[in-house]
Amino acid sequence: MTLSHYFGTDLYDQFENLDKHTQWGIDFLERYSKFVKERLEIEQTYAKQLRNLVKKYCPKRSKDDEPRFSSCVSFYSILNELNDYAGQREVVAEEMGHKVYGELMRYSQDLKSERKQHLQEGRKAQQYLDQCWKQMDNSKKKFERECKEAEKSQISYDRLDNDINATKSEVEKAKSQLYLRTHSADESKNEYAAQLQNFNGEQWKHFNVAIPQIFKNLQDMDERRTVKLGETYRSFADVERRVVPIISKCLEGMVTAAKAVDQRKDSAIVVESFKSGFEPPGDYPFEDYSQNLSRTGSDNTISTPKNEGGVKPDPKHSISKTAKNKLWLFGKKPKVRDLFCSIITTLQYAPSLFPIFASDPIAFCLSEMRTVKPRIASFRGLKRRAPSLEDFSHLPPEQRRKRLQARIDELSKELQKEVDQRDALNKMKDVYEKNPQMGDPQSLQPKISETMCNMEKLRSEIHKNESWLSEVEGKVSTRGDRRPSADVNHHAPHGRERSEGTQTHEEWYRSYHPDEFDDEFDDDDPLPVIGHCKALYSFNGTNEGTLLMKENEVLYIIEEDKGDGWTRARKQSGEEGYVPTSYVEIAMEKNSKGAVTYI
Repeated sequence: MTLSHYFGTDLYDQFENLDKHTQWGIDFLERYSKFVKERLEIEQTYAKQLRNLVKKYCPKRSKDDEPRFSSCVSFYSILNELNDYAGQREVVAEEMGHKVYGELMRYSQDLKSERKQHLQEGRKAQQYLDQCWKQMDNSKKKFERECKEAEKSQISYDRLDNDINATKSEVEKAKSQLYLRTHSADESKNEYAAQLQNFNGEQWKHFNVAIPQIFKNLQDMDERRTVKLGETYRSFADVERRVVPIISKCLEGMVTAAKAVDQRKDSAIVVESFKSGFEPPGDYPFEDYSQNLSRTGSDNTISTPKNEGGVKPDPKHSISKTAKNKLWLFGKKPKVRDLFCSIITTLQYAPSLFPIFASDPIAFCLSEMRTVKPRIASFRGLKRRAPSLEDFSHLPPEQRRKRLQARIDELSKELQKEVDQRDALNKMKDVYEKNPQMGDPQSLQPKISETMCNMEKLRSEIHKNESWLSEVEGKVSTRGDRRPSADVNHHAPHGRERSEGTQTHEEWYRSYHPDEFDDEFDDDDPLPVIGHCKALYSFNGTNEGTLLMKENEVLYIIEEDKGDGWTRARKQSGEEGYVPTSYVEIAMEKNSKGAVTYI
């Protein structure tokens, strides 16, 4: 059984406590409003931090910097989903601010006004009842005084009336005074009775009509406040619940992006990005310098095979070719003294092969130097400029093919734009010809001519690049289709013979990095420093020509990366060599090839 509780009947005498309770209720509502405000501020800060995090790891990038690897694409997809997630947190903050906090603050102001009005009515009713009680009490006190005065007059009259010595006038005067006092007492009695009746009536109205109604209004206000709090509690949860499906989609998008990571696809992209198209190097042949030596050994002497066909190898050419074949991508540069020592050491073991050396050894050595290096005058020019050819012939075949194809695609897009512009101008010209009032057709002719000229230039560029592309594709397709020559006098290493138009990595590198192989006589004049770099990672430098470096070590840059992924550097101790470009952070000097810092 549910019991009914009413402020007006059960708490008719608790006006002050109801005053305190209603004030506490409003204070509690405002406290909850403050809680909601702090919560939405947390959501706003959280969303802002998430957006800053996304912006930090997903900066604006050019079209060339678009991610290609599936792991990178998935990561950027996750960042986009996280950005959407941050947007949902902003929605939560906005909804809380509008539907919860704002609503509570408006409702709190309304409650304060309503409570003030009800309390004022209660105080007025109490003041009116107090006034009625004072009037009744005054009439009661007056009646009491008048009765006491009448009693005194009665006693005085009785005393004089019984006194034989009292004169008649004194008795009459006492009698008259008694009559006046008695009459006043009767009037005070009637007034007191009337005031008492009025007070009782007002008191009944106060406790049975006015106060119950006022307290009922306070009870309704307090209950509505309680209901409003419950509704805002629900709204507080509903705001969060409404964005849960969208947040779930964001999380599902992150999972989908994670599943899209494909290691095989990424490996294929790496291969396509860095594949050079060169044939791998073959084996070096054994070059026998002892074929012409006189042998008087026994049957147990191990003899070396003679050259097929009885053709004697050219010692000079053999030495020069061997020296060059040993120079690979990071081969050590021989110095002048090393070349002399190499020639003299060979002559010590085979003096019969070089009769010229016996008569004039200095002339012979100079002759050898001229044979090995016929282009010493052009060394510095090659060293000071990097190849940047229009046909990308300085690049490996596969990389050249990709660059040419990308250029053809770009030129084709530009050509299509020019064609669309030409068509639009022709249509406008036709309209002008049919409606001369709209414009002069001849005013469009210069623009049309310019567009046609641009189209011809673009077609010419496309044709030229397609020719280069056909050349590259022809060379790449013919690689490996031809067999090496069977010439016994051919001095190229086994496995490195190739058809015309096909390059090995060594020959291509020699062609476009001649300063690395034509610098044997320039070591006394070191390369100038064009920048500096800081090692991001350690590099062991085990291969010949590379440079050992430690993490955070600072090196001098003496030669930029020419597209092969290696940069030539020099330590403070003077040791030089090549380091991977991706392992260092490079800063070029302002007076070199630009003040741009790049990684």
